[in-house]
Order: sequence, then structure tokens, then C-alpha cells
Amino acid sequence: MKIGEIYRLAIEKGMGKDPRTKAAVEKLLEKENKQYAEMKDDEKKEYDRDKLFNPYGDSRLLYGDPEREVARVLAGVDMETGEVLLADRISGRGQKIDLIIAHHPEGKAMSALYQVMRLQEDVLSKFGVPINVAEGIMASRINEVKLGLMPLNHNRAVDAARLLDIPIMCVHTPADNLVNDYVQSMMDEKQPETLNDVVKLLKGIPEYAEAVNYNAGPAIVIGNKEKRAGRVMVDMTGGTSGSEDAYAKLSAAGVGTLIVMHIGEKHRKEAEKNHVNVIIAGHMASDSLGLNLFLDEIVRRGVEVIPCAGLLRYERKE
Repeated sequence: MKIGEIYRLAIEKGMGKDPRTKAAVEKLLEKENKQYAEMKDDEKKEYDRDKLFNPYGDSRLLYGDPEREVARVLAGVDMETGEVLLADRISGRGQKIDLIIAHHPEGKAMSALYQVMRLQEDVLSKFGVPINVAEGIMASRINEVKLGLMPLNHNRAVDAARLLDIPIMCVHTPADNLVNDYVQSMMDEKQPETLNDVVKLLKGIPEYAEAVNYNAGPAIVIGNKEKRAGRVMVDMTGGTSGSEDAYAKLSAAGVGTLIVMHIGEKHRKEAEKNHVNVIIAGHMASDSLGLNLFLDEIVRRGVEVIPCAGLLRYERKE
């Protein structure tokens, strides 16, 4: 496969499992294309043209010729300067790494992470929160994340990859969409009665089962094994943690249990105050599942994957 084909495939798969539906995302792209067509020439010079086909600002080809052929990739959750050097070292030992695939965003994709958070408005709406309320509670959180990203040194890993001439890309929200859909579909189908039933279902997934061995498997953080789960919402996409105000709205909308990758203390307290059960599925295991669902697609097309940096690799044949 060519690098550009891998990049485009990631976006395609992410759009196919986007909580907003593919049609809704395509409508956003149509709007983006219309706005671009109406821009002045000086505005177009500063415009990121990937936005014309890629609705996920946190997922980009960061360095490398899209026409370059790929036979082997080094993939992981956090691919930073150390992992770039690892790729160079592996190549030096006879297994040439043609492309680095990171899950968490690097470079300009990291600085644009806040842009994908509006996806959470639609997720909240899907679970019964009025869209005007969802937009209202997310606005300040999105701005908070945007400001928090500004001082970061985004480009370290990308600079290292450029110096060593190793192409690098990141697949964040598309992979998160895949894991979110995978786990939500399972919960909707199986309809677990108790929180213990939810945890058992999660542990039946290889990535979560393996994470147990590292003390990073699924855990109930609000509620107990015997408590009834009620309506289960999987909250694993949309860039990063949303608004603390969401828990009261979700509780009122009838959500009984949240399955998340991780949760901060302020968010945990708000969930507890509003009687919403919370199960942490596990960060690395969840990211691994989402990334694996994408990596399986390129493996079927003949690309070899070497996992590292927290990726719990498990291959699904179909």
C-alpha cells in the first residue's frame, strides 16, 4: 500500500463508524468545501487542504510522501521521539520501517485536537440531551482544551521523523470511533443487567483481558457489581474528556452507566453526585482495540505491523 492509501483508509473507516452517521459527516465536508471555494487566495495559502476530505483535525499524515510504498509499519499508542529512534534502530537491524503509525496525535494534529470535540455534542444528543444544551455545555470545555494545547511543543516527534526520513502519521478519532462503535454495539446487543455483567463482557474482548495482566483492565469506579446497569453509554470518542456538566444532563436523560477509557477526579465526583455508574474500561486497552480494528484492514492488504508503545496487538481475521 501507499502511505496516502493508508491515510485515506483510516479516514474512511472512521467516518463509517462515526456516531454522527456517515451522511452527517459528509454534510460537514460539503460545507467545508463550499467555504474553501469562497476563500480569497491569501486565505487559501494558510488553509489545511486535508480538511476537504478529512473531518478529523487530530488525524494527519505528518511527514512523508503519500506515494511512498509501505510494506512494514511500526505502530503504537504514543509514538514520540524515542519511538522514532526505535524505528530507525529496527530498520538498521534489517526490518525496514516504512511508516510510523501513532494513535495519539502529534504535530499539527495535536494542536488541532480541540476541533474534534464538537463530535461530543452529537453523542450527547443521541443519548437524549437536547442539542442546544449539549452545544452550550461543550463550548467552554472546548475553549479550555484549545488554550491548554497552545503552549505545548507539538512537533518534537515529527521533527525527529523528518531528520531520519521516516514517514509518520497519527490516527486518533477514527480509531476512537471504531472502539466506541465496537463496544457500544456489544452493549446494545447483550443488554447486560448488572455492572458485573458489563465488566464480564469487556473482559471477553482480548485487549481488555490482556490489560488485566498489567493491572490496567476494566474496573468499576462508581457503583458495585450488583448494581443494575440501566442504559449503557460508551464514551470513548471526541478527542478528550468532555464537560463536567454533562453528567447531570445524561442522568436526566436516562443514562445509567458510562463506560469510559479514563476519568478525572472532578468528572468522577459529578458522575457520583448524579448517580451515574462509571466503569473505566482501560485507556491503553481501549486505544489498542480501536487502533487494532484499523490496523487489521492494512494487514489484510499485505502490510506487516510491528506493535510497540502500549499497543496490545490482537488481530481479527474479519
